[in-house]
Amino acid sequence: MKQLSKRDKRALIIGAIAAGCILFFVFGSERITEWREAADSLAQKQKELESLTFKEWEQARLMESVPAFEMPSKEEKQKFLFRSKFNEQLKEAGIKAEALQFVSNRKVRELPGYRMLLLQCRQAKCNFGQIMKFLSELGKNPYLFGVEDFKMKCDPKKRQEFQLDITVSTLIEEGAGYEL
Repeated sequence: MKQLSKRDKRALIIGAIAAGCILFFVFGSERITEWREAADSLAQKQKELESLTFKEWEQARLMESVPAFEMPSKEEKQKFLFRSKFNEQLKEAGIKAEALQFVSNRKVRELPGYRMLLLQCRQAKCNFGQIMKFLSELGKNPYLFGVEDFKMKCDPKKRQEFQLDITVSTLIEEGAGYEL
């Protein structure tokens, strides 16, 4: 290196820089191409994700279609919660129910760890619109398991008045179990 002149040293430095630039462009251009493809793919995925996100009103509409649900608890607590919520729904719909009573299970579905409890409402006075309002809101009862029996009769003399008989069910926790 000592025998080289300044001009030769400058030529070697420029050659090394040129070789470095050539290597950078050969290997770097592949990486730049990969980076651009990845950026394009990311942009496309973000557009797909944005098309999947819901606006607030769409999300609220979807949440309304999901029924409310609470895990079953011990019998006394579940009886109280279920009866009070069901009675509240009847009153909100404007249905005049005389008495709600729990009835014994005749034909019950077997569910491991749970037992069905039936609540019966007989001879409730109402009109057709009140029945429809009640049925539309029934799914919002978080303790409701199902509607076991439903009958409505029209009064032959007063065709606007109906008599509603409905039996609904809830689940109660059986045995020792544990609460979540």
